Amino acid sequence: MQERIDAELELIREEHPQLEYFPEGRWVRVPDYSLGEGWNRDVTPVAFQINEGHPAALPYGIYVPAGLLFQGNVPSNYTEPAQTPPPFTGSWGLFSWTAEEGTWKPATDVRSGANLLDWVKSFGRRFAEGA
Repeated sequence: MQERIDAELELIREEHPQLEYFPEGRWVRVPDYSLGEGWNRDVTPVAFQINEGHPAALPYGIYVPAGLLFQGNVPSNYTEPAQTPPPFTGSWGLFSWTAEEGTWKPATDVRSGANLLDWVKSFGRRFAEGA
């Protein structure tokens, strides 16, 4: 599993070179994710945990530092503080988010099937939804 994770992390680094990976707990942090209009930040760190059983297990959750608002309001499907926070400094919130049904189809070749880069790109869809 770790060989696969390493290959997928390299894919993410192609677009987010500042990515951090914490093997204990399999936590990933992208420090500079663009949010779009309406949010109280232009960019924010995002984090997620690679599930046990990856890649068969669907990824879940987008962690962001506490205080993220959309047009002055707390977004839907968001919990703050996160019940199980990532191992990064500060307080974190959690968006309930998972891959769209039927889209998480990993393949042996990490570039031809669903992968963690696809997962990170999906965060943009959630942030585009706004509240």
